[in-house]
Amino acid sequence: MDSNNNGAHSAIAKKAKEDRFQAHDYYLIDELLDDDHLLARDAVRTWVKQEVSPIIEEYAERAECPAHLFKGLAEIGAFGPSLPVEYGGGGMDEMAYGVIMQELERGDSGIRSMASVQGSLVMYPIYKYGSEEQKRKYLPKLGSGELIGCFGLTEPDHGSNPAGMASRVKDDGDAYILNGAKMWITNSPVADIAVVWAKDEEDKVIGMIVEKDMKGYSAPEIHGKWSLRASVTGELVFEDVRVPKANVLPGVRGMRGPLSCLSKARYGIAWGAVGAALDCYDSALRYSQERIQFGKPIGQFQLTQKKLAEMITEITKAQLLVWRLGKLANEDRATPAQISMAKRNNVAMALEVAREARQIHGGMGITNEYPIMRHMMNLESVVTYEGTHDIHLLITGMDVTGFNAFS
Repeated sequence: MDSNNNGAHSAIAKKAKEDRFQAHDYYLIDELLDDDHLLARDAVRTWVKQEVSPIIEEYAERAECPAHLFKGLAEIGAFGPSLPVEYGGGGMDEMAYGVIMQELERGDSGIRSMASVQGSLVMYPIYKYGSEEQKRKYLPKLGSGELIGCFGLTEPDHGSNPAGMASRVKDDGDAYILNGAKMWITNSPVADIAVVWAKDEEDKVIGMIVEKDMKGYSAPEIHGKWSLRASVTGELVFEDVRVPKANVLPGVRGMRGPLSCLSKARYGIAWGAVGAALDCYDSALRYSQERIQFGKPIGQFQLTQKKLAEMITEITKAQLLVWRLGKLANEDRATPAQISMAKRNNVAMALEVAREARQIHGGMGITNEYPIMRHMMNLESVVTYEGTHDIHLLITGMDVTGFNAFS
């Protein structure tokens, strides 16, 4: 065994434990952002470096959620950044929401998921479709992190086809009796409330706020995940849960409700995936400059440069895609199909960047001395949830051809 080689590896790995991330903006896209966006992003970047990076590898290795970070996420304004301040949001725009999600996922996809679910899938539907009483009761506490929420749509037998859901409610005077089960629910084991979608007796989908202390409600945790290991995931099980009609979201009926929430979350994922890619690229670039083989840095070899050049090219294209999407979102013109395109493209891009970055790191790339394998495993979930890669392709296909391949 080459002791000199091992020593060089150890020296580089020791540096890798520090969060030395540097931003990469090849097309000077920062010049297209407002000062408020840059301030929000830099604040979250600092928080990630201080609070997430030093602990995330250990939590991921133990498959444990750093639940104490919920409060920190609230303090940096990561819960509902683009919702009004009076309802517990940040009062910022959709571009700010995007750059915040990018920085969080640069730290870890699971941490971004914690914030995405709270803001886009719990606070957003209550704000968009809830009564004034519901907004006042729940949103400020969700925004401050006093309450944690989850979103119940996906079922054990209905993932890509949520309209086929089997969860049902039955009218019982001033309440509904809810029965059913939801699967792959981020935050569910620690959630205080769940925004749940179920079919009523007319076969119409309605949304309701279910509280964890309601009789018949349970949220068992899912174990054995090789992905999103620092994010807590579980089921939602409802056995004759009596949900007051005052908890039903009055502003929407039908699949339009949950699908609009998914669009909001997918928008954040499109930005977040860029953050994961940037972290992998940054680590690979630095490693290529420090790792010596055949008497020179591996970054001096043509094939390494090819990998890095292709990485930053694809990242730059993805940055431009979400920047334009953010502009459209601010004007309320971003369509679900446009959001689908960005989600699909950017997650696939991030996965490819992670795989190429792993190769540049060589054998060290599979260790937790570097973030590469953690990002890669996380992105295997991100490419599936909130609509799989193939489903998003079909959404784009339907949008450009006018033909529905789903029916």
